[in-house]
Amino acid sequence: QVQVVESGGGLVQAGGSLRLSCVASGNIFSINTMGWYRQAPGKQRELVAVISRGGNTNYADFVMGRFTISRDNAKNTAFLHAVYLQMRSLKPEDTAVYYCNAARNSMNDYWGQGTQVTVSS
Repeated sequence: QVQVVESGGGLVQAGGSLRLSCVASGNIFSINTMGWYRQAPGKQRELVAVISRGGNTNYADFVMGRFTISRDNAKNTAFLHAVYLQMRSLKPEDTAVYYCNAARNSMNDYWGQGTQVTVSS
């Protein structure tokens, strides 16, 4: 079993920055990817960014260079257990609950409880 815990959300003005953190614990040795997703009220959950154990990254188009995902101890590709999301130039439309996901594969993944990000105009 894997436990996933996010932190770092909050209230920020438009144009500001926030850094989200996510730590996975438990049986982390077979985690292959970790990523961030978000869900705004009345909308479906959507991918924000994902990083693999080897450091490959993938971003949603709406990120447009504003967000950066990184991992803890990038030189150690033996396992993946902590990721971060640096968000800059935040917009009101970035307001959502941000969830961290840790996955062995598409059929075997774990979610955190989410952290609220609110961007005021």
